[in-house]
Amino acid sequence: MRLVKIQDVARHAGVSAATVSRVLNGRSTVNPELAARVLAAVRELGYRPNGVARNLRRRQTTLWAVLVSDVGNPFFTSLVRGVEDGGRQFGYSVVLCNTDENRAREAEYIAVAQADNMAGVIISPADDSTDISALVAAGTAVVTIDRELAETEVDAVLVDNEKGAELATTHLLSSGYRRIACITGPRRMSTAMQRLRGYHRALRAFGVPLDRALVRHADFREEGGCSAMAALLNEGVEMDAVFAANNLMTVGAVECLTERGVPIPERVAVIGFDDIPWARLFRPGLSTVRQPTYELGRAAAQLLADRIENPARPAVRMVLQTELHPRESSRPRRPH
Repeated sequence: MRLVKIQDVARHAGVSAATVSRVLNGRSTVNPELAARVLAAVRELGYRPNGVARNLRRRQTTLWAVLVSDVGNPFFTSLVRGVEDGGRQFGYSVVLCNTDENRAREAEYIAVAQADNMAGVIISPADDSTDISALVAAGTAVVTIDRELAETEVDAVLVDNEKGAELATTHLLSSGYRRIACITGPRRMSTAMQRLRGYHRALRAFGVPLDRALVRHADFREEGGCSAMAALLNEGVEMDAVFAANNLMTVGAVECLTERGVPIPERVAVIGFDDIPWARLFRPGLSTVRQPTYELGRAAAQLLADRIENPARPAVRMVLQTELHPRESSRPRRPH
């Protein structure tokens, strides 16, 4: 017999999992009609919280939920290590949840974190419209990391994405490149749009007109970077360099150029956003803008621990800086 889950109760009652959690935890903020539907669904489905869940509801745990959008990305691997090391320093353990850039999966993890009385949640939102209102309403300490939510007042740890992208593009411009393509992420993500603005800002500073044919939005994944690079080549877009706005898309773009026999940097120079552990092993060595990923995680852990101790303090927005790491893939252009 299949175990009935809180999500099954939510579907049966036509409410969110967070609402089911509030009803089962005896919260008085739920509409009486909704509460009645939830309790009826609990009876009809025979839902029984397990012993661990009952213990979790009696007291707040010493667990933090860390929701990241792609655990396969080395950026998040380093970031989570920073959170874990910071959490241990403050007496907390970490539960890692991979949302896979999927809002439905993200919503399930948020509901579970609330139902299980996690002491706090660190989340890299799937996109700018991620809903953490249930956590905030329940008084759960929350810190957003890497990406921010414009309409939600919670602590945030970010990098200066715009400045980092400007650094990358300025480096290419200073090295003699002028037809610079930009492969950035989805429009719904703050990081993608901030990096695109940094690219624009550098072009303006050098008096280089913006050509929209050079700008492509992809998915922050290797396949997306490869597809965007292929589209630029297939369309015959004139370019002498490319700035890819995250590490996996940089790998995809390089893979495409290599497969097409396009020499780097002789025909197309490359620089990426996010350092890659093996970037210096590429041939030619891969130029990148390094984010302080581990430090981001440690800072988020510090903010979350502070928030748990001081729940009424004003929200803090912490912004860390990036570093340019130029290598052979963007060496100065030789005059013809």
